[in-house]
Amino acid sequence: MKPHLLIFRFSALGDILMSVPVIDALARQYPDLQITVVSRPYVGPVMRMLPQNVSFVGVNLKNYKGLPGIRRLYKELKTLQPCAIADFHNVLRTICLRNFFRLDGIPTAYFDKDRRQRKNFIKAKVKTQQRTSFEGYQQVLAELGYPVRIDWHQPFSLFGNEAIAKENAIGVAPFAAHQGKVYPLDKLEQVVAELSKHLHVYLFGAGAEEKALMEQWEQKYPNVESVVGRLADMGEELRLMSRLRLVLAMDSGNMHLASLAGVPVVSVWGATHPLAGFLGWGQSMDNVIQEDLPCRPCSIYGNNPCKYGDYRCLTGISPERVIEAVNRILE
Repeated sequence: MKPHLLIFRFSALGDILMSVPVIDALARQYPDLQITVVSRPYVGPVMRMLPQNVSFVGVNLKNYKGLPGIRRLYKELKTLQPCAIADFHNVLRTICLRNFFRLDGIPTAYFDKDRRQRKNFIKAKVKTQQRTSFEGYQQVLAELGYPVRIDWHQPFSLFGNEAIAKENAIGVAPFAAHQGKVYPLDKLEQVVAELSKHLHVYLFGAGAEEKALMEQWEQKYPNVESVVGRLADMGEELRLMSRLRLVLAMDSGNMHLASLAGVPVVSVWGATHPLAGFLGWGQSMDNVIQEDLPCRPCSIYGNNPCKYGDYRCLTGISPERVIEAVNRILE
């Protein structure tokens, strides 16, 4: 029987997507290792693009509430007969889950979130590169005896029957999980309006509110097309992004999705900071847009409210600056 490794990572989307290059490297460098990724169902289309020794289990956590639910999930996963557990998440749910396996004598390792270092990073006057999530995931695997070297160059096939992007097209992903990471929409609309004069602009997002707003922009401006709710799944989004010249995004899951697609990303950062370890794979600091303010970053994840109430880290960025950054790459 082949050795079988279980990997847990339930959220957030960006963190899940940052595990993809690491899991790909693991699968390719250990072809006799069976790997099962346990995560949110919606990331299944991306995970299923990985090598054949990678399997995916999508878990709706609403069906596994409380300690009894976690124990039931453990019993279900135990039938896979894992030889080791890699906890890429390290929250209360996965701590309980991995400890059930540990009590069975199965080796476990978990992702260290570097809380003290991150707190010091926020306070530091001079920001230096922190350990990335990619490196953190690598460390987990190394502790289990599977050191890997990441060599991600968009290795999976992105060709199929999906819609082909129009020529001279870019993507714009306006949203993120927290307000402190979202460039003001009135300013971004100015960016979209200007870029759509000479480019086809695809708009990315999720949910009813985002869909409604993106459709308003689509109707308002020529050469603007919303794909919110119109693609089959995240795999189709990835395929479409792979055919674009670049993607303009926030510090968000779409930044990481575009990075996996192998296209340049112009990323806008507000409350968070790219040197904290969450910049997309292969992306350049040269394409980062951020304000140099003493109050930022105020948060690692962007979930703290602005102490001034005006999110000046984002409102201080002019639409012209964003347009210039996009055009610089296109030229």
